[in-house]
Amino acid sequence: MALDRITLTHFRNHPETRLDGTAQFNLLMGENGAGKTNVLEALSLFAPGRGLRRAALTELPSQSGDGGCAISADLGGEVQLGTGIRAERPGRRVAQANGAEIPALGLSEWLSIGWLTPAMDRLFSEGAGARRRFLDRLVLALEPSHAKNAARMESALRERNRLLGEAIEPDPAWLDALEGQLAEAGALVAQARARLVSALSERLALLPEAPFARPELVYQPGGPLEPAALAAELASTRRRDRAAQRTLTGPHRDELVVTMAGKGQPASACSTGEQKALLIAMTLAHADLLHGSRPALLLLDEVAAHLDPLRRAALFGRLRAGQAQVWLTGTELAPFEAISAEAAVWRVRDGSVERLA
Repeated sequence: MALDRITLTHFRNHPETRLDGTAQFNLLMGENGAGKTNVLEALSLFAPGRGLRRAALTELPSQSGDGGCAISADLGGEVQLGTGIRAERPGRRVAQANGAEIPALGLSEWLSIGWLTPAMDRLFSEGAGARRRFLDRLVLALEPSHAKNAARMESALRERNRLLGEAIEPDPAWLDALEGQLAEAGALVAQARARLVSALSERLALLPEAPFARPELVYQPGGPLEPAALAAELASTRRRDRAAQRTLTGPHRDELVVTMAGKGQPASACSTGEQKALLIAMTLAHADLLHGSRPALLLLDEVAAHLDPLRRAALFGRLRAGQAQVWLTGTELAPFEAISAEAAVWRVRDGSVERLA
């Protein structure tokens, strides 16, 4: 099943955009600033969270509207999905399936979504938090329950940190309860991350060294992976954490270490081109894992223009062999010549979309 009959209403620079007749490959062509990435961002909001730009909700509605925005699409002709912001409640995102309101987290029950954007080129040079978010998004595409576990963990973590930062010594019984919640949800989050890295590593090990660099992944947990052990460590480090006024043990301290196979070089020390190749290899390996019970969507922003013909051909071959519906952006059609005959092609201009093929 694939997304079709996609509508963007007062979203970013799109006052009213509709895309009908989608295919496995969908090309969005246009000048910089035309609104191509805005379409990808809208599609990414069919996953829980803040989308591929991690934008604040107030940034999403167009200035020409009433402060609200909406995105809708048919999934395989059987389900209509919708999400957006109501003008009267600008700080809250709503979601629907077949007209019935659902939690935004519930969107992950219908679709598996992955993406690769130019901003992700900084993944290996940014702090560990960026790589944890990257991991969590990959996990969520495979395990919808991960969003709820991560939300429970973050809630308990914030409350524990608040208590540790107060001048008055926290009630030990209250800390016991909070740490139990944190350990239970946190262990599930950490275990899911570990499973994801293991599955990705298995896929990546099958890849040749070329044309894309092959990454080697190591998951470094920030604490024990079992709830009882994590709860015990949290209890034993209260004095240290109170002095630091924050929790220093747990999945919120996890790290993903990426090394370029063959060279044994950390990804952070690789060239810009090598880092891009590592990211593409990881994205393709993750796309291979998405062959499950839920339809898969892969959003690739400005990816082909920075690849030589050999790597472009390899990329399109891998995508063609997969089951995901693929959306790509570019400023010209030439880099996509190998797939243009089988793709749905749209020209994006000033927030409007015209079907070309």
